[in-house]
Amino acid sequence: MTPEQLAAQWEEEKPPAAGPLANAASSLVVLGLGVGALILSVAMGLGTLSAPQPGLWPFMASCVMVVLAVCQLTLGRRNRDAEKFTRMSVAALTGLATLAAMVALMPVIGFEIPALVLCIIWMKFLGGETWRSTLLVSVLVVVAFYAIFILALATSIPHLF
Repeated sequence: MTPEQLAAQWEEEKPPAAGPLANAASSLVVLGLGVGALILSVAMGLGTLSAPQPGLWPFMASCVMVVLAVCQLTLGRRNRDAEKFTRMSVAALTGLATLAAMVALMPVIGFEIPALVLCIIWMKFLGGETWRSTLLVSVLVVVAFYAIFILALATSIPHLF
């Protein structure tokens, strides 16, 4: 296929564009999350750049989030590239929910099993990979993380072995 044919095919297959209301709603959600994260990071303590406390870097990331949400809210009405929420939007929510579940399970059962399950869900069900590649890559990813973070760096990540 030529680049022009490929671009035409992509144009035909792309989901419908979101309207200004959907752009504003998604911007407000990001703004709310950013403000909530700002409040939580200040509660954790900021410290200084030379002596940071746990909330400093989340505070900075939250500030960026708030600024980007405000920019999107004010300038995003003209954006015609945003996609309408469709059935495929559930994939992003599934990814977020499984990541939150992994974070919640790590202190209880270590990172190995939640990371393996997360990789399998993301690759097989969200990515549509074959079972063979899903299982192979998932195991290799967990082994690589274990080798890097537990064996090589000796971090304090909760682990089983």
